[in-house]
Amino acid sequence: MRFWKEHTSLRVTLIAVFFLAGLGLVIGGWRMTGSIVGLGIMLIGLILLLSALMIYNKAFQDEKVRENPKK
Repeated sequence: MRFWKEHTSLRVTLIAVFFLAGLGLVIGGWRMTGSIVGLGIMLIGLILLLSALMIYNKAFQDEKVRENPKK
């Protein structure tokens, strides 16, 4: 997507925020061993980590593949 290539500072900032928040939530939830709330916190952290990875990969996604995936 062209948006993420043009706005690199926004992309880097979002990746850093999502990564640090996700890592903090995973570690915080991991400390709550035996609690279902801790599992929920870790899952939210995992979603944030995967979101950071998705934002990173969007800048390198080929536009032609998205237009016609059958070819």
